[in-house]
Amino acid sequence: MSDTPDTLENITYNELHEGDSATFTRTLTEDELVLFAAVSGDVNPVHLDADFAAGSMFKERIAHGMWSGSLISAALATVMPGPGTIYLEQSLAFKRPVKLDDTLTVTLTVQTKEAKNRVAFQCVVHNQNSEEVVSGQARVIAPTQKLTLNKPRLPRITIEY
Repeated sequence: MSDTPDTLENITYNELHEGDSATFTRTLTEDELVLFAAVSGDVNPVHLDADFAAGSMFKERIAHGMWSGSLISAALATVMPGPGTIYLEQSLAFKRPVKLDDTLTVTLTVQTKEAKNRVAFQCVVHNQNSEEVVSGQARVIAPTQKLTLNKPRLPRITIEY
């Protein structure tokens, strides 16, 4: 698999083996938290209002649980199996809160290969302190055709308050 910053290369169904694993890492910034709220419509004050969050069980603002879930989606789409993957289902268990500036690492492990190019993955997400924050299982249709693509260029987004 190519690891250059501008290239995405998939791992086809035939190339995947039970026990194979891959990782994807991302840090939660203030901008990402606000953008996730804007895109999802989830404006729960525990995510956006520091005063409200201070009175919550977490004592500070936390990330949307589905932000962590979206990192699993990103890992499946860009790392393993990669481009051409079709997401079928996902189970998630949220174990601990994710806070601003936390760096999360998704680890995907092939559990089983099934008929019709379906693959089940164990999904575990840890923070920078090696604490498990999310676990679950994903099922996908893995690509059968080998692809190497240039990463798309995303637009620069500016947040105005």
